[in-house]
Amino acid sequence: MRLALTKYGWPEVVIFPAIVLVVLAVYLVAGVLYLSAWLIISVEAVLAVILIWVLSFFRDPYRLCPEDSSLLLSPADGRVTDIEIVEENDFISKNAIRIGIFLSIFDVHINRAPCNVKVERISYKKGKYKNAMNPESGRVNESNDLYITRIDSPEDRLIVRQISGAIARRIVCATKQGQQLTGGEKFGMIKFGSRTELYVPISANTKCLVRTGDKVKAGVTPLVRYEGRMTGDEGREASL
Repeated sequence: MRLALTKYGWPEVVIFPAIVLVVLAVYLVAGVLYLSAWLIISVEAVLAVILIWVLSFFRDPYRLCPEDSSLLLSPADGRVTDIEIVEENDFISKNAIRIGIFLSIFDVHINRAPCNVKVERISYKKGKYKNAMNPESGRVNESNDLYITRIDSPEDRLIVRQISGAIARRIVCATKQGQQLTGGEKFGMIKFGSRTELYVPISANTKCLVRTGDKVKAGVTPLVRYEGRMTGDEGREASL
């Protein structure tokens, strides 16, 4: 089966594997002359695992995204580490539910839109590189905020925050102000371990569907439902 790789992984998806392959070849030639067979095999196996991991990190699996305007889908793969009520005065201007998702180095790192939205503003902030499992990292780490408005009713203001972790050093955001995204559509990624947060305004008809510790998939797992709204059974592949 073909491993689909994201375009957001360039140039790493070429440079890193190329370096590993060169090291593999050099070590094999030098090892035959100077090293024992078991040591050569051991080191070559480790390098092969690194090569496979680098390629798999930038994988872009097919996703069938629910077509349901009452749902807010997860913007990232990973594990829900915290769910808190916070005061958000910058864009939402009221109390909001913040759902934090930690992405390990083994998760798919592509970010997706939680629903049909219009991008109102994008705000990048330099910062620290604390462990992304810590909720404080969302406040002090390097981050990129997407301020978005639902296209469907209710036309709530939402925030998706891309946050670098202790290892990550690059946030990719391949969208722009004024652009419309469909639910589950890819808009970027965070490289090598990170955190993604979704901010949703609190109202009488919003219900959080996940708990801390839950595993979620971007564009597939519903995080929040607007109660009393019509739902659909159809799905689609949402992509750029």
